[in-house]
Amino acid sequence: MCLEKILQRLFSTFAEGWPGIGLLLQRILTGALLIRFGIMELRAASSPSAAIAQIIAAFAGALLVIGLWTPIVGTLIAVIELWVAANVSNPWISIIVAILGATVAMIGPGAWSIDARLFGRKHLGT
Repeated sequence: MCLEKILQRLFSTFAEGWPGIGLLLQRILTGALLIRFGIMELRAASSPSAAIAQIIAAFAGALLVIGLWTPIVGTLIAVIELWVAANVSNPWISIIVAILGATVAMIGPGAWSIDARLFGRKHLGT
């Protein structure tokens, strides 16, 4: 089954209006946090495994901002951030970002996303 059919089955509609704006803001906030933490980790270069996890999370954050492959990326973010949370002394930010990633994966990208443009229902003109 192709990715288009899977995404259409996951999300019957892509939220518009205020709910869509809320999802856009949630994606931007989560993605910006991940990109910021990735840049901070590159500058600090504390350990290679932490740096790799944060760089992957930053790349996933960039995909989340544009709304591409949202269910996959949101799940990846949740898993990576829970792994990061288990390996740092203050895990709360990572736990919050993991929850944000998981909720975006569950709710969907919204109408203002590449996923909606690529995989949304097509309306045939008459």
